Amino acid sequence: MKAAVVHDFTQDLRIEQVAKPAPARGEVLVRVETSGLCHTDIHAAQGEWPVKVRLPLIPGHEGVGIVEELGEGVDRLRVGDRVAVPWLGSACGICEYCVTGCETLCLAQVNTGFGRDGTYAEYVTADADYVARVPDGVDPLDAAPLACAGVTTYKAVKVSGARSGQLVAIFGIGGLGHLAVQYAKIAGASVVGVDVSDEKLALAKDLGADHVVNALVDDPVEAIQALGGVHAAITTAVAPQIFEQAYGSLRRGGTLVLVALPADNTVTLPIFQTVLNGITVVGSPVGTRQDLAEVYALHALGRTRVIRETRMLDDVNQCFDEVSKGEIAARIVFDLR
Repeated sequence: MKAAVVHDFTQDLRIEQVAKPAPARGEVLVRVETSGLCHTDIHAAQGEWPVKVRLPLIPGHEGVGIVEELGEGVDRLRVGDRVAVPWLGSACGICEYCVTGCETLCLAQVNTGFGRDGTYAEYVTADADYVARVPDGVDPLDAAPLACAGVTTYKAVKVSGARSGQLVAIFGIGGLGHLAVQYAKIAGASVVGVDVSDEKLALAKDLGADHVVNALVDDPVEAIQALGGVHAAITTAVAPQIFEQAYGSLRRGGTLVLVALPADNTVTLPIFQTVLNGITVVGSPVGTRQDLAEVYALHALGRTRVIRETRMLDDVNQCFDEVSKGEIAARIVFDLR
């Protein structure tokens, strides 16, 4: 089968023929139709995070495809089902985190396209218990980004506590941020979109943002505090100063939700103001299987739009470059059909 493979953190991915995998017990073989490009794939392929992946590796964790073969013991799926293969490839299922609905914190979790080969390939094997059924009528090109960008921002909005009557800021209107705007609106909040691109801010307005701030033109802290400050700020962009701006935009009692994972792994926050202003700082990883089911249900109802560009897997290295330079409006999806 054809796949995009990382052999060296300093080199481009190679498009090559590799052996088609076979499902082990409890796994399914999925013929990949589409696979989204997440910035995490770039971090993994370039070895930018403190934890390095094993090489060689096939990246990708926003895969959608058709189940072609069932491994021994699989009974919840059938051949022909359309499923998503998400970042949470598997977890132990029995630890404190798994049994209390926090499976994305499981210390034994294995992540697709990071701890095991991912979806930048014509076929992928996946743990049958951790793939998600894609509802009938949901376009596979939409379903792919929703498997990570969607469920990640949906969870972040949940964690933020956003609700009717509140003001929420989304810092970074891209692959994640354009979905975060929509989920915050669904939660009933008013939304401030913050970015450095007028085009992306126009997209935020089109998707329901009530206010927008171009951080190259106006100080987002001053602009947002002039609105009274936000109840929650969600960071989906990776520039370190954005995290501090998001913090500064909060009103007393506000919540800062950290989502993006920058290569620069530190941010400075003032303890005095955090304590006296009752600020909450929370990290929000990808959502759970239940969160993903809810994301797909909302999309099937027509409540969300996925802004995407379709590319071929052969163009993966060019796509990595475009995403790294911020040249993509929202999400790239590889079409492998």
